[in-house]
Amino acid sequence: MTNALTIDVEEYFHATAFSSAVPPERLADLPMRAGEATRRLLDLLASRGIRATFFVLGWVAERDPGLVRAIREAGHEVASHGYGHRPIRGDGRGDGRKDGRKEFIEDTDRSKKLIEDLIGEPVKGYRATTFSIVRETLWALDVLAEMGFAYDSSIFPIRHDRYGIPDAPRFPHRHSSGLIEVPPGTARVLGQNVPIAGGGYFRLFPPSFTRWGIRRVNEKEKMPVVFYVHPWEVDPDQPRLPAGRLTRIRHYRNLDRTEERLSDLLETFRFGTIGEMLEQLAPQSMEPCSSLRPPHLDPLPPGGGEERKREASYISSLSPVTGESMEPCSSLRPPHLDPLPLGGG
Repeated sequence: MTNALTIDVEEYFHATAFSSAVPPERLADLPMRAGEATRRLLDLLASRGIRATFFVLGWVAERDPGLVRAIREAGHEVASHGYGHRPIRGDGRGDGRKDGRKEFIEDTDRSKKLIEDLIGEPVKGYRATTFSIVRETLWALDVLAEMGFAYDSSIFPIRHDRYGIPDAPRFPHRHSSGLIEVPPGTARVLGQNVPIAGGGYFRLFPPSFTRWGIRRVNEKEKMPVVFYVHPWEVDPDQPRLPAGRLTRIRHYRNLDRTEERLSDLLETFRFGTIGEMLEQLAPQSMEPCSSLRPPHLDPLPPGGGEERKREASYISSLSPVTGESMEPCSSLRPPHLDPLPLGGG
């Protein structure tokens, strides 16, 4: 079972929790550290023969174009994390201050064009800042499809104070626009979705819990997990920014252990890009799809009764979503270089 390893390339000061302490006009005054930390992650992945999907922030790409090229030249997939690390907001209806559509389009288009110019190929994947595609911002999925994205990885099916749609489907599924939604990983615990996907959950929960969760999803549910990490999470020497106690715990706890934990995880499980993960869910005879448009999707086998009821409730309450169908597209695999051996066992 190939799980997806995803890396959100942003600076330590881009975390939404620091937005009030570090206003946009101050960002240029802070030292950049994402390049060095990302290159350490590239070295780690090269040592394991693993490819990953890197969701690169346009702000970082603009200031360190060599980093983006290095990621691509190493055979990894480069996707978009937007430009300015601003959460999606508003109802998208075009009624003045409540509407964040224009801001979202401008931010996303700027990032997409910037990265495409650097790597010389279409950017197919997107992940919103702070997983900010929630019930109120589902309109963003239609916008992403219209902009030529093939998949999104922004809807976290959990309860959280800043993001999440707890009754959203837990596994890859299709939006009515043709966009594939690829949710971060969760496990079912006592009837609730519990995050096992990485980030702060990876640093704050015991490593044994992460391993248990991934193994449970892989072996019992026969599905892959989407895991994520940030370069700043392997940078324990980053400058400390002013923040409240909860934010300090979320952001700084166990930074000195993340790289070792990640290395162990890569030895334990099989990981690849989102494209490689999706390919295993498709029949071998699937119809090839254009690399410039969202792929045609066929239904996946239905899940368990309780899960189907939860997902049906989510789908019926949100008109843009048609179902949990899914057919991955081989064009999502990085188009150059010979296949690398996948890490883990």
